[in-house]
Order: sequence, then structure tokens, then C-alpha cells
Amino acid sequence: MTAPIPRDIPDLPAIPRTHALLSSSVPASAVVPPVRRRLAAAFRLLLAGTAAAGVILALLANGDPLRTLSHFSLQSNALLALVALASARRAWSARAPLPSALTGAALLYITITGLVYHLLLADTAPPFSVTDTTTAPTGWAWPANLLLHTVTPAAAVLDWLLLTPPARLRLRQAVTWMLYPTAYLLFSLLRAQLITPGTPARYLYPFLDAEAHGFRHTLANALLLGLAFYALAVLLVALDHVRPNPIRHRAKTGFRLQPPVG
Repeated sequence: MTAPIPRDIPDLPAIPRTHALLSSSVPASAVVPPVRRRLAAAFRLLLAGTAAAGVILALLANGDPLRTLSHFSLQSNALLALVALASARRAWSARAPLPSALTGAALLYITITGLVYHLLLADTAPPFSVTDTTTAPTGWAWPANLLLHTVTPAAAVLDWLLLTPPARLRLRQAVTWMLYPTAYLLFSLLRAQLITPGTPARYLYPFLDAEAHGFRHTLANALLLGLAFYALAVLLVALDHVRPNPIRHRAKTGFRLQPPVG
């Protein structure tokens, strides 16, 4: 038999404190040392240079820089150049990566640039170009067109797949990413209203040409594109959570756990 539990348990005496608790001054890097990612830094520096070169060549090939910079493809490449440059600096200095909301937005916009060009604009008549709307790209316009719509988008996707840790993008960020394409649509339509009808390049993209297709048809195209862009954003988030991790580092903590014996 066991003794019955007493109803009143006496309070235990307090343990006197002989010294104050000392705050730890050991940095986190002493436990898990930072890793300088030289390959990622070099590739992102090259990516930033490629995006910037496309923008510069497009400006050199056209005498109207304001019209050239008004294109979505120029703006997405310029944003990617800045983000890639900052990411390269952080990778080289072993600092924390940029917020996923920013890098995901840059990835989405440059992917939109590549897909829209190759699916909707590559075979249009007259040939589409950010520098000239009447003839096929020639001179500086040809490498600019190649860099802006093909090389840079492909390189950005490779950076995401091969050099970026997975599961960083969030579904709630997709709604925020759509603010810029929506604002660009409003800017493009407002810009056209401020230009005299019949002026070349009044509408920057043929599927937004309300003068040729009518305002209702243009809004329908914009709605379909907006839904497609949001679906693409959701797809990028989903793929980011199922793709394998291309970066695997074993942290050196100074000791090694041994398997249990017996």
C-alpha cells in the first residue's frame, strides 16, 4: 500500500540566488557560421549586368527614351537588375537574402515579360519592338530585344531554380505582386489618352490598342491578362514549395553526435 497524499502540501523554501544571470554574448555565427556563396554572387552579378545591358541598348537604339522606358519589359528588366545586384552583394558578404516579397515580384515580372513576348508578340505584324513599331529590330535594337525578352528572363528563372532556397514565397504575396501590373495597365491607357490619335506607338502593346480593337475589347484583354498573371504568380509559389533544395550546407558546430550504442 502507498501512503495517502496529504491535502496540504507545505511550501518549499525559496532557493537563494547567489549571482545574477549573465546574458549570453555568443553570436549566432559562432554556432552556425555564415557561408559566402560565391557562385550565386557571380551569377547574380552577371544577371544584373545582362538586364542593365538590355535596358541601355534599348535606350541607345531609340531617340525617345521616355517612350522606351514606358514599356513593361524595360521596367521589369531595370527592377531585376537592381534586385540581382543587391542579392549578389548579400550572397558575397554572407548576409541574409533579400525579402522574398521583393525577389518574388522581380521574378514574376521578368517571367511575364518573357512569356508575353514569346506567346503574344514574337510573331506580330508589324514586328514588335520596344524601339521601333514598324520594322524588325536591327542594329542595337536586335541584341536589346534578345536580352530583354529571352536571355534575362531565362537567366532569372535559372537563378531561382538552381541558386535560391525553396519554400520562401508565400501565397498572400501574390495579391501584392498584382498591384504593379494593374497600375501599369492604368498608366498605359491614360498615356494613350494624352497622345494625339493616329500617332505611332500611341499604344505600347498591340493587345492594349483601344484604337484598333475598341475600348471594350481592350478591357477584356486586360482582364484576361490580369487573371493569367495572377495564375502565374500562384504557380510560382506552388512550384517554390515542391521543388528540391539546390543549396545544402552542413553546419559545423564543433562537435559531432554519435549514434547510440546497443
